[in-house]
Amino acid sequence: MSAAKLHHQPPFAAVFTLRFSVLTVAIVTLVSFTYLSLKSLHSPSLLSTTVQPSLPEDVDYGGNAERGVAVERGGKESDDAEEDDVYHLPEVFRLNYEMMLKRFKVYVYSDGDPKTYYQTPRKLTGKYASEGYFFQNLRDSRFVTDDPDQADLFFIPISCHKMRGKGISYENMTVIVRDYVEGLMSKYPYWNRTLGADHFFVTCHDVGVRATEGLPNLIKNSIRVVCSPSYDVGFIPHKDVALPQVLQPFALPAGGNDIENRKLWSGQHKPILLLAAVLSPKVNAPLGQYMLRTGFEELINICCRTTLAFWAGHRNSKIRVILARVWENDTELDISNNRINRATGHLVYQKRFYRTKFCICPGGSQVNSARIADSIHYGCIPVILSNYYDLPFNDILNWHKFSVVLKEKDVYQLKQILKNITQEEFVRLHNNLHKVQKHFHWNSPAVSHDAFHMIMYELWLRHHVIKY
Repeated sequence: MSAAKLHHQPPFAAVFTLRFSVLTVAIVTLVSFTYLSLKSLHSPSLLSTTVQPSLPEDVDYGGNAERGVAVERGGKESDDAEEDDVYHLPEVFRLNYEMMLKRFKVYVYSDGDPKTYYQTPRKLTGKYASEGYFFQNLRDSRFVTDDPDQADLFFIPISCHKMRGKGISYENMTVIVRDYVEGLMSKYPYWNRTLGADHFFVTCHDVGVRATEGLPNLIKNSIRVVCSPSYDVGFIPHKDVALPQVLQPFALPAGGNDIENRKLWSGQHKPILLLAAVLSPKVNAPLGQYMLRTGFEELINICCRTTLAFWAGHRNSKIRVILARVWENDTELDISNNRINRATGHLVYQKRFYRTKFCICPGGSQVNSARIADSIHYGCIPVILSNYYDLPFNDILNWHKFSVVLKEKDVYQLKQILKNITQEEFVRLHNNLHKVQKHFHWNSPAVSHDAFHMIMYELWLRHHVIKY
C-alpha cells in the first residue's frame, strides 16, 4: 500500500506534462513548416512554376506561325499554345522587333529652349509620366541619329504637359504649337517631303490634343502618340499610336502568377494560413485584413483573390455614373462611388487590386485610364468598359487573351458576365496577364520589350512612307 502511494503521481501533474508535450510538438512543427514555407517562396522549384516569357529561345514557330501554334523543337506542340498566346502573330512580332533594334533611326529636332517646354518633359511621376519616360528613354537610346538623312522618322519634341504645368492657357498652347511646327517647316526640308507623314509627337495629357488643333496638317498627317486614343478627337488607328497611361512609380510590387502559386496552399503553405486564421478572430478582423495589417502582402498576393470585381473613382463620365448607380450597393461587386480616402489606411486602394479577380476600367473625362495599367501591374484582370477605345499595342497584343473587353451597354449585365467566366477561363486570362506585364512598365534606362520599346515598335510599323 505504501509502495503504491510512493509511486502514485498527482493527476494535475500528469495533465500538465501531457499538455506541455503536445504544445511543444505543435510549436516545433509549426515553426518548421513556417520556415520551409517561407524558404520555398524563393526556391528554384517555386520559380519554375511561374509562366515563362513569351517567345522563348527553345521554341521554333516555323511554318506553324500561320496558324498561331508554337511548336517545340522536336515537333511537339505546346499545350494550349494557340489559345494562350498573347500575340496576334508571335513570329512576325519577333522578327520585326529584331529588325527594329538593328535599323530604326529617329531624328530629334534640336530647336527650342529646354528650360521652357521643348526637349524635356515636365516630370517622370504621376499619371502623365508616360510622356516624360518616352522623352528620356528616346534621348538615351541608340535609336537617335544626328544625321537626318539616315532617319526613318522625325520627332517633334514639344511637351504640352509642361505647358500646362507653367499655367499656359489652351489658346496660347495652340499658338505656341503652331508657331513651333511652322518654324520647323520653313527651316528644314524634311516636313515638306512627306507633308509631315514621317513626323511624330508624344503627349499623354489630354491638353495635347487640344493644343494641336491650330495646325490641321499636324493632326491629319503626322503620327500622334497619345494617351487619349478616342475616335471623337480624330484618332486614326492605322496612323496614330495609343500611348499607355501608366501611373508610376507603382506603390506596391507587381502581382505575380498567384493563380498557379495558389496550389501551394494545399501543401507546405497551409500552416501559415492556418496560423493567420487562428489569430484573426483575436484581433476581430477578417483573415485578409489581418494579413494586410500585419504585413502579409505577399501571402495575400498568393492566396486571396476573393473579390469578384472592384472599382473606385470619380463619377466624371456617363458610364461611371451608371456603373456606380447600378452596382454600388451590390454585395459581390466592390464598387465605390468615389475615390478611396487615404485616411482609411495606407495604400488601401492599391491593396484592393491584390484581392480582386476583375478590375473595372471605365473611361473618365477621356476614354483612357491609368487604372488599366494598374490592373495589369497588380495582376487583376482589366475589364474594359468603353465603346471607342483603341487599346495600347492592340495590333500586337490580343487583348481578349488577358482582359475582358465590353461595350458600355454591358454595364447592366456586368456581374452576370463576370460570373459566367469559368475558373479555367479566369486562370488562362490571369496567366496571360502575367506575360504582358513587362509591356506596360516604364524603366530608366529602358529594357527590352518594356513600354518604351513597344511604342518604338509601333512607330517602326508606321515608318514606311512615300518621300517626294
